[in-house]
Amino acid sequence: MLFGSKEAEMTTTVKGDLSVTQASQGSWYHGFTQAATTKYWAAIARIALGFVFLWAFLDKMFGLTYATPSDGAWMFATGDGSPTFGYLTFGVNPEGQFAGFFNWLGESAGVMGAEGPTLYPGSWVNWAFMLALLGAGVTLILGVFMRIGSIGAAALLMMMYLAAAPWAQYTDEAGANQSNNPIVEDHLAYAIFVIVLMLFTAERTWGLGKWWQSLEFVQRHPWLA
Repeated sequence: MLFGSKEAEMTTTVKGDLSVTQASQGSWYHGFTQAATTKYWAAIARIALGFVFLWAFLDKMFGLTYATPSDGAWMFATGDGSPTFGYLTFGVNPEGQFAGFFNWLGESAGVMGAEGPTLYPGSWVNWAFMLALLGAGVTLILGVFMRIGSIGAAALLMMMYLAAAPWAQYTDEAGANQSNNPIVEDHLAYAIFVIVLMLFTAERTWGLGKWWQSLEFVQRHPWLA
């Protein structure tokens, strides 16, 4: 059973002047943390993280009015939006060591003029970013191509981590400090998270990973797993 049906039985061991109380194996805590249950939590985490990537793709693609306005939809480069322009132009930490590089990438997605931005929806930067979001979301949710998808997602997240450069403090035009942690920020945490899920083979629960990895050509080429 998941949590166990019996009441927790407690045992107390005296070590020196410390009393250590432990729950028996029949307790709810054991049922909550045992390996048979942990794989389901890993699967939930995998699907949730996949939806983070997939939703970012859908919102930018169709302009679903969450982070992307309806008139900023990308629509496979046929719309008016340029999904990487705003972040690479205005979202990069100006004090970071890689700010110049990311601003240069942003120039491929659009340029800021006196009368407003001129956007290039068909830029290779936009294509690369959007395909990376879609690929990461689909692989994590379905549990196929998990190694490629996880490593690709981690690489994308680390690029965004370098763009954010949390170690380089800076203040915006309003004088607000935009740095709140000198080392860890959400992109780094997500990158570690996605690699851990890959190592835990989280794709084999509530996903197509077990079936996918049983295919002969995948077994011949384990990097496709």
